[in-house]
Amino acid sequence: MPPPLLPEPVRRLAAWCAVVLLVTGAAAVAVWLCFTFRTAVTPVLLALLGTALLGPLHRRLVAMRVNRSLAAALTCAAVVAVFGGAAYVVGAALVDTGDQIVVSLRRAARDLTGPLGAAGTSLDDIAANARNLLGRFGSTAASGLVSGLSVVGEVIAMALLALFLVFFFLRDSGRAVGALRSLAPASTGDMVEAMARRAFEAVEGFMRGTTLIALIDAAFITTGLLVLRVPGAVGLGALVLVGAYIPYLGAFLSGAVAVLVAFADRGAVIALRVLGVVLAVQVLEGNVLQPLIQSRTVQMHPAVVMVALTAGASVAGVLGMLLAVPLTAAAFGVLGEVRRHYGHPAAGVPPS
Repeated sequence: MPPPLLPEPVRRLAAWCAVVLLVTGAAAVAVWLCFTFRTAVTPVLLALLGTALLGPLHRRLVAMRVNRSLAAALTCAAVVAVFGGAAYVVGAALVDTGDQIVVSLRRAARDLTGPLGAAGTSLDDIAANARNLLGRFGSTAASGLVSGLSVVGEVIAMALLALFLVFFFLRDSGRAVGALRSLAPASTGDMVEAMARRAFEAVEGFMRGTTLIALIDAAFITTGLLVLRVPGAVGLGALVLVGAYIPYLGAFLSGAVAVLVAFADRGAVIALRVLGVVLAVQVLEGNVLQPLIQSRTVQMHPAVVMVALTAGASVAGVLGMLLAVPLTAAAFGVLGEVRRHYGHPAAGVPPS
């Protein structure tokens, strides 16, 4: 038998390169399909996140011998009431204090850029240029309004579809394992089930932990802003609550807005105190809340989270940023299960 043309290490490297290219190509095709059919894919992903968040409540109702369909309906009704009320509170707070926050931000930007800004770059000049631009292209306003209304209608339709999907996912969650095992080859049924369970548990833990941490962060920061008498404290707390679902970046942006509003209305001393409150809450979150609340979920390095956020933003904007980290947590859960299954061969069985 003639000797191989390439040595063993080179052949292994070539094999791994082929695997990486194949996986990358499959991932690229999957992303392209998701983007092409985003109107249908987005409600499914949102419904999966909602199911992960509401699964414990549904399981508790089923354990109390409530019919699965009735339990799913009660859970959806509860989520509509809770999240609808929360959305109303957050929206009302932002509407009531939004103008005040915007005015404060403009005043802070003017105070910061006044001594340093170059000629022609002040906010008044920018506003004048924006008015000229709008006047020049004002003929497109009607089409822009129609486009905006269509986007609103699309968002409402996707939200309703996601709600109905949550109901069906909750009601038929017991059949999901059987469906997966029927689709997978017989020899890999156990492995596919284990990977699916691990991925869903990772997403479930992430959603529960992030929601609880968001509520705690918003409560502490809102309390600090109210004590320091910062204008628009409730609206700023609402921003913190919403921004907490985008790890690191959301907290940074909402904290920066709070500091700028405090600087514009209360001065540098109060702004520094607000910065201290925000940093103290972030330290509490990073060193106490996340290890305590999310100890059972997939732990990801901050660099991995930032890369996932950047990739999600480049693919689907804000929605991609919201979905990037849960999907990455699910991927890490699957990889962890694969490593657990194949990384430790049974005693007495040589590795393949």
